[in-house]
Amino acid sequence: MFLPISVLDAPSNLGLRPASPGAIPGVYRLPRVLRAQGIVARLGAEDAGVVTPPAYSPEAEPDIGFRNGAALGRYSVALADRVGALRAGGRFVLLLGGDCSVLVGSSLALRRAGTHGLAFIDAHDDFSYVKDRARMAGWFTAAGLDLALATGHGPDALCDLEGLKPYLREEDVVHLGLSRTAEDTAEAAVHEFDTSRIASLPLTVIRERGAKSVGDEARSRLEARGLTGFWIHVDADVLDLSVMPAVDSPNPDGMRLEELTTLLASLLASPQAVGLELTILDPDLDPEGHCARAFTDAVVAAFVQSGRVP
Repeated sequence: MFLPISVLDAPSNLGLRPASPGAIPGVYRLPRVLRAQGIVARLGAEDAGVVTPPAYSPEAEPDIGFRNGAALGRYSVALADRVGALRAGGRFVLLLGGDCSVLVGSSLALRRAGTHGLAFIDAHDDFSYVKDRARMAGWFTAAGLDLALATGHGPDALCDLEGLKPYLREEDVVHLGLSRTAEDTAEAAVHEFDTSRIASLPLTVIRERGAKSVGDEARSRLEARGLTGFWIHVDADVLDLSVMPAVDSPNPDGMRLEELTTLLASLLASPQAVGLELTILDPDLDPEGHCARAFTDAVVAAFVQSGRVP
């Protein structure tokens, strides 16, 4: 019933700003630490190797407007080639990111193959630009605007690769787990997300109705759209700070690990789910590996509960 699983590494940090001058964002080591937790063997998966990204630069890129924009464009095409080949071979793809900008490559691969949907699990909307765009020109980070880019809102150098804009239609996206902070509201033009055609099931709804009910609704919405299939995106910052401090934007009001597992299990139980990407956990902020272990356990449990893994 379910497709065999291939695990592919996408250790990119191209979509992030440095935490301090001269620092290199450590999310590029996310695949390494999840593999160290045995994720490939525990899922009975094929090791599909790695798509190595270009070198990270902390500098502004005014021509495209996004930090590392040109490099991210090249990397997204290379990543789409590998994801697309695995999908064409009948594999379910578990993509171990880096940062959230890997969605540009994965959604490009999906667009090449048909019309796909997306279950987007993230504490932030990753769609709304800051109010003062001129101030940020050249300094935008794709990891914080990946959903905007994948749905066609941004420079063509990232949004219209191969003339396929948009890679995902807004109406084919369900956002899960949004929990805005006061800072988010002050900085972002939040109306851009709120007036989009993206369906949103925020954390408040998950708490009111339960993760299984909300996961089942998201799955039903996507299945009802007559799509070629749907992809799942997980940003680790959707989890509460108490269990996931190893992210660049720790979440003081996030999901519990068991809520994430239940939500993912509902989505993975759909035969139309064709892939899952995991992003943002930074091993530099998790020196003893506690977060990597808990995150891996939660994801593996979701595969087991969904019936994809015995």
